[in-house]
Amino acid sequence: MPSPNRELRPVKKCFHPARTRLNNTPMAVPTSSAGREWWNKIFRWFALHPYWTLTLAVCAVLAPFLTKPFNLDDPLFIWVAQQIYLHPADPYGFDVNWAQTVFPLWNVTDNPPLACYYLALGAGFFGWSEIGLHLAFLLPALAVTWGTYRLARHFCDRPMLAALAALFTPVFLVSSLTVMCDMLMLAFWVWAVVWWVEGLEGDDFGRLAGSGLFMALASLTKYYGMCLIPLLGAYGLLSKGRPGRWMIYLLVPVATLWVYQAATRLLYDHNLLFRAAEFTSFVKGFYGYSPVAAVLVALAFTGGCAAVAVVFTPLLWRTPALVLLGALTALVASICLATGAMSHLAGAARWTSPVSVKLQIILWAAGGICVLALAITDVFYRRDARSCLLALWVVGTFSFAAFFNWTINGRTILPVVPAMGILLVRRLGRNFPAGHRAWSWGVLPCLIASAVLALLVARADFLQAEAVRQNAREICAQYRSGRSTVWFQGHWGFQYYMEKLGASALDLANPALKAGDTLAVPLNNTTLRSPKIKLGNLTPAGVITAPKSRFLATMDQTAGAGFYAANLGPLPFAFGHVPPESVVVYAPWPASSPNK
Repeated sequence: MPSPNRELRPVKKCFHPARTRLNNTPMAVPTSSAGREWWNKIFRWFALHPYWTLTLAVCAVLAPFLTKPFNLDDPLFIWVAQQIYLHPADPYGFDVNWAQTVFPLWNVTDNPPLACYYLALGAGFFGWSEIGLHLAFLLPALAVTWGTYRLARHFCDRPMLAALAALFTPVFLVSSLTVMCDMLMLAFWVWAVVWWVEGLEGDDFGRLAGSGLFMALASLTKYYGMCLIPLLGAYGLLSKGRPGRWMIYLLVPVATLWVYQAATRLLYDHNLLFRAAEFTSFVKGFYGYSPVAAVLVALAFTGGCAAVAVVFTPLLWRTPALVLLGALTALVASICLATGAMSHLAGAARWTSPVSVKLQIILWAAGGICVLALAITDVFYRRDARSCLLALWVVGTFSFAAFFNWTINGRTILPVVPAMGILLVRRLGRNFPAGHRAWSWGVLPCLIASAVLALLVARADFLQAEAVRQNAREICAQYRSGRSTVWFQGHWGFQYYMEKLGASALDLANPALKAGDTLAVPLNNTTLRSPKIKLGNLTPAGVITAPKSRFLATMDQTAGAGFYAANLGPLPFAFGHVPPESVVVYAPWPASSPNK
């Protein structure tokens, strides 16, 4: 790797683009000699301290959102963490109303509990507030970025660019601002790959043992971490050419999962890993995705979540490849239109602008094709174990999201981004030699554009969570009193804040409504049941609304956005008119209506 201390070129006249060796990226320097010296010192410091540079970058983009309210499945992880804080050996030993009736928690969650243990530990240091728990989850985001840089040093000559490309993706920023398990799992995942690659290269069995431990931790954080076992096993066979002692360390996560299964069987009389697989099979059958629709939505989610690959398209592909990419996109669109797959996508009947949503699906599906093409063409050109590792990483994650997960969502696409960042830089290095003007005038604008898009998506997600909390506060302030109860349907962050403010989740199996009670039903939520069907004829007394982003949504059924679950929208995020977050309030409860 070139030294970051390479001497600067002479400055001509009053201004000249000086080239430093931070990823070989030219930077403009101020005109005065004092300004030039100050700028060069700072830039050299960044070049000599890459981990500090990445730390500052991560903190700079995430710090404005650390006050984000809890939303989506965050409450499930918080409740388990609170249970762990009191009863560490029984993480799922309580009941919760998460589907309009009460179930044991182990029957609701489909993730192992390690992230909740980490959450409880973080709460011990920072408290249970929004900013405290988001601060605790800042460390996994940093670990992913550091690990991507460390891995990229083995795979390409501009590791900083690879790490920043992974950072400036919508899925990375949005996932970093939850307290769910995804970013922590990815941190273990990336460092498992790093130590496995380094351990095989140097026959360092200490690093291989550490990689086995990280594989086990990733699997106990999210079940998808188990995919590291075949992925790294295949890389070991390709790089070594034969089985060896290194394969022993693949047994570490296998043994860990066996112990976990035995423990959950003892505690809850169920094998929770198998239960998660059964739930996936049930949900996919319930929603009835066709294979064509699943591939299309998975392509759209991949392209949108890793949008940096779309922004860099003019630099990544030459004219013949762009023509082929356009032809593939047209083919996918025509197949979908011809088979009617688009009409069967989740939420199609609720779209306010179906033409606009369909165009965005096609655009981001082209981006998904682009991401897969980066992996496949890298194998074609290089034909080595490293290119196969990256290709299996990307294609395997895509296949899992499209065909095996209970739904397609951004959280499932998240593991793609470290490999995608490395593949992007490898492709740029093959297209442009060092010193080519593309590095001066192309890379930096594309990186800035990617960062702007990712920040806009993160802001839209933040504003939606803020609107949900604001609605909960407004409802409880207006309708809660000592003589009556405020009931609500819906879950996610709405349930968390409604219960925190004293409201009660409606149990449709045993509704306890009485005269004078209030029922709140959020329109942009899940597991809703019509009050007219379940609870008698009710007349809405009012609608509580709160503003959110007006032109961009991450989770809105009317806009076609379903970042956290594609069954509510076929896009990871959607541009267009976004209505405010609304809750219909039925109040007061009619005295003559029977409880049903």
